[in-house]
Amino acid sequence: MVEIDSLLHAGYHNPAQRPWQAERTLTKAALMYPIFITDERDSVIPIPSMPGQSRIGVNRLEAFLAPLVAKGLRAVMLFGVPNDSVKDAYGTAADDPEGPVIQAIQAIKAAFPALLVSCDVCLCEYTSHGHCGHLFPDNTIDNAASVRRLAEVAVNYARAGADNVAPSDMMDGRMRAIKQGLIDAGLSHRVSLMAYSAKFASALYGPFRDAACSGARFGDRAAYQLPPGSRGLGRRAIERDVREGADIIMVKPATFYLDVIRDAKEIAPNHPVAAYQVSGEFAMLHHAAAAGVFDLKAAVLENMACLQRAGCSLIITYFTPELLDWLD
Repeated sequence: MVEIDSLLHAGYHNPAQRPWQAERTLTKAALMYPIFITDERDSVIPIPSMPGQSRIGVNRLEAFLAPLVAKGLRAVMLFGVPNDSVKDAYGTAADDPEGPVIQAIQAIKAAFPALLVSCDVCLCEYTSHGHCGHLFPDNTIDNAASVRRLAEVAVNYARAGADNVAPSDMMDGRMRAIKQGLIDAGLSHRVSLMAYSAKFASALYGPFRDAACSGARFGDRAAYQLPPGSRGLGRRAIERDVREGADIIMVKPATFYLDVIRDAKEIAPNHPVAAYQVSGEFAMLHHAAAAGVFDLKAAVLENMACLQRAGCSLIITYFTPELLDWLD
């Protein structure tokens, strides 16, 4: 005889009951779509390592986004992909008013005023060496100079019309500097700050670096991105960014770091927690489905449910276009 306190099946036998057991239900409002903006204004350039994704020129953005907005797209994150000719050691082109990001902010806001525009803030796409900040002569990170420059870039994105700035560089202290910059510019009341708090030095970024043309020319980023096994450092980084004024906490990558997403929700229970399902996760799911390992839609929806179960309320994913259809 089964004991009464062992009985679970009845609570989810009927399909209508199963969503009641979830901590959160996936909606379109939980999605943010990362898009790559090329400085070739009239181009749409497919990215071979990321099925279905392209670099989009500013003049093609409205046509690209219009059907997605019509389906319920609420938020995008912009990554600039400049020509190599404008790159230098200091990332000077990152906030060029004629560069891809600022031009894209203005174009999107003109066409879709209600669409939230988030901007990734980093220097790796704009530096000749491909690292995320300024370097000392021995090629180690000059943290103080990097933070000053990143704060300038973030404030200039905000001035151009961005609703959210999201520094992904992993420099120490950059959240406080950016928050203070937004305050000084009179923008802190309308521009939120999303911290890539627990960003790990992962093998899963390869397709992104192809897409953004942002690979390091020498060395790697393991001296400033977190070691993959370092749960304690992840927790400390989350605590630090909350103290420094972050409005949203992010964990990146997502699927391999569900424990850290849960940590983030426990450490910052009153903050939204974001998970970035990165390019390698996206590509793995596509390639496994193409090989017949599983059904793509079923696997992606399960992945989304697991991210939400771990504690996130915002998911940054390249599957956003498909999810806008599937969630209908």
